[in-house]
Amino acid sequence: MNLRKTIIATLACMAAAMPLAAQQTGSKATLRKGGATRSRTEAKAEISPRMEQHFSTSDPLAATLSDADLQYVRVIYRDIDLNRDENAVLYFPEQVTDGNENLFRIIMRLLASGQIKAYEYLDGREVFTPEYETKVKDILDRFYISYTPAKGSTDKNPKFNIDEADVPSNEVLTYYIIERWVYDTRYNRLRPSVDAICPVLHRSGDFGGDAVRYPMFWVKYGDIRPWLKAQPVFLSDHNNLPTSTYDDYFINTQYKGTIYKTRNLRNRSLAQQFPDADDRRRAQDSIQASLDNFEKRLWTPTRGELEAIRLRNDSIEAAKAPAAADKSDEKEKAPRSVRGNARSNRPSVKKKAESSAVKESQASRSSSATRSVRRRR
Repeated sequence: MNLRKTIIATLACMAAAMPLAAQQTGSKATLRKGGATRSRTEAKAEISPRMEQHFSTSDPLAATLSDADLQYVRVIYRDIDLNRDENAVLYFPEQVTDGNENLFRIIMRLLASGQIKAYEYLDGREVFTPEYETKVKDILDRFYISYTPAKGSTDKNPKFNIDEADVPSNEVLTYYIIERWVYDTRYNRLRPSVDAICPVLHRSGDFGGDAVRYPMFWVKYGDIRPWLKAQPVFLSDHNNLPTSTYDDYFINTQYKGTIYKTRNLRNRSLAQQFPDADDRRRAQDSIQASLDNFEKRLWTPTRGELEAIRLRNDSIEAAKAPAAADKSDEKEKAPRSVRGNARSNRPSVKKKAESSAVKESQASRSSSATRSVRRRR
């Protein structure tokens, strides 16, 4: 009797497990078939919640750091010009090609689908709080970007469809980025990371003329990082294999940008602090040099390094010595030459005076001679 019950229970378990196994097998087959037929764009657009949570911060090590680990933080604002060769990867391709999109198209696609938030561009202030979030509809209307409501759009969660031809990616020629340079004692190094990105639209007026810059909005880098991590790019014309991603490009600071501001108490840009262009350029070079040489100033030089510095200074002083001696000789010779010129000029004056005196005496003699002759007559 017990054996019969055991057999019946086993058959019931097998019968219950068979639909589940068939369902799992069918789902795998459907996924594989669907994966084979889906386009690259659809496959890359799917970001799992786990991946989004993993890459939700702009710096993978920042989440593990505490205030006790930080000893130095400096916030830098850069102007990224897409006309430079190092930054061309952010502009090309202009149109979607083989599932590859440029940075601005990725940002606009995520905004239109309601997957990320945009924040107002405030001149001189950057606040990433809910009260400073800007509506996507306002952005599209402000910059005359055509759109239609997407399926499933609601008032609380609006979504939009934007045609590829209506995305003004060819007019976004500049990006503003906020860098955070952090030195932590755990890793004993200075590490930069990107906090936020602002696309800048270059658009001419109705009557032509020079293009005017329009900063559009800020997006936090941590919000778009999962999709940048999934977008492969190639960074060299000599190797067309996409071995990197947009995230690698930013994490490794392969972009080149001009410093236009550093966070300061008065919240002033470098243009306000240094109106003269040459002074501003020197200030930018000084800021960049201080960041590049920050780690070198942390360590005491070794005896060999001190000896090399001393020898280099001695060689520089030795090279300067002959030049200084030549200048001193020229200074000493200069008064002598002046004196010689003065002396050389004096005899010429005397000679002129003597010649005029001789002429006068000769004239007087000639006149006295004629008078004497006349008297004799």
